[in-house]
Order: sequence, then structure tokens, then C-alpha cells
Amino acid sequence: MIVKDIAEFDVKTVTPDADLATAAKLMWDGDCGAIPVVNAERKVVGMITDRDICIAAATRSARPADLQVKDVMSGATYTCSPTDDIRAALKIMREQRVRRLPVVDNDGRLVGILSINDLILASQSRAGSVPTDELFATLKAISAHQHEHVTA
Repeated sequence: MIVKDIAEFDVKTVTPDADLATAAKLMWDGDCGAIPVVNAERKVVGMITDRDICIAAATRSARPADLQVKDVMSGATYTCSPTDDIRAALKIMREQRVRRLPVVDNDGRLVGILSINDLILASQSRAGSVPTDELFATLKAISAHQHEHVTA
């Protein structure tokens, strides 16, 4: 099975200059916990999570509407392509300890997103399509505490 068989292709995005209130509203409306941050060419320049927004709102002396995404987003992004094997995507998630991977085309432009939830749902509805041992190892790695050593 490949990424395009499972990934979501109706993806909400924000730009680095968007404010945190806008990003939070998109997450609320889209029932998601993370949004890719893209530039004018739709290339992924970061990710912002609901956790990023909450921590920024709690620790900075400013309203979310007055804070920009670029000030709190994660700049390190890991991606996959629509034609990647699910095992390759799971390996990236496991090694980088991320729950979501932006899906990019050959030009590096965002076309979708693959989440650990997508993989779990696919494993339930399509028996054998997602390797459950690798899925479990990925969940274990992602869920480990920061200072806990995880072996895959």
C-alpha cells in the first residue's frame, strides 16, 4: 500500500505571517491538531500544532491574534510523497517522532497530509494493508517521553 491510498488531500494550511488565532480557528473548523505552514509556492516551511498555540498563548504576554505562526511553528519538517510505501512513511514518523507527514509532489509542493490516525483507521478497515507491528512500533516511539530511550 502507498501513501496516496490513505492520506487526506483536502488540507488546511496557513502562511508564516498568519496569526495564531487564525491557525487555531482552522484547526477547530477542520477538527485537526496540526496544520502545514506553506509559502506562496505552497512549499512546506513548517508545521504548527494546537500544542504550539497553547504553549505560546500561556507563556507570552500577547493575545493569539497578535502572535504570528512563524514565531512558534516548528521549522523542521519531514515529508513523504504520494507514491511512497506506507512502511517508508511509518519509518519517518517513528524515527522523527511525528504524528503527521505532509505529502508533497515532485516539486515539493503540498498535496496532502498523512496522519497516524489515517494509518490506524486504514489498519482497521483494510486488513493487512498497514503492517500492524510497524504501526505499533511507531505509536510507541511517538508516545515515548522525551528522555525515554525507545528501541524499534
